[in-house]
Amino acid sequence: MFQAFRGAETPHFVNEAELEYAKLLDYYGVPWMYEPHTFVLARDEDGRVTEAFTPDFYLPEQDLYLEVTVMKQSLVTRKNRKVRRLRELHPEIKIKLFYERDFARIASRYGLRQAS
Repeated sequence: MFQAFRGAETPHFVNEAELEYAKLLDYYGVPWMYEPHTFVLARDEDGRVTEAFTPDFYLPEQDLYLEVTVMKQSLVTRKNRKVRRLRELHPEIKIKLFYERDFARIASRYGLRQAS
């Protein structure tokens, strides 16, 4: 189905926006992976993971992670905090958070379906 996908198994997207971003990346031949890595953000005193973050996409040629959110802007605080925490713990990791307004702009430009 996807020509530029670089993962082992067919991805199962959580929402329509992720599927549309995947289609866009694929259309332009940008190699991508879906949720290939989970980053530990916090552990308890016994070393158990208490918080983790799995960005939606990884673009290996750009060494860039992408997180897609179509939640209302007022509800993205948690994702913003996770991205900030990831940057604090791993400043070498490049990550970009795409908001609903970014998706709307891209969807309009490229004739994609807008997620509800």
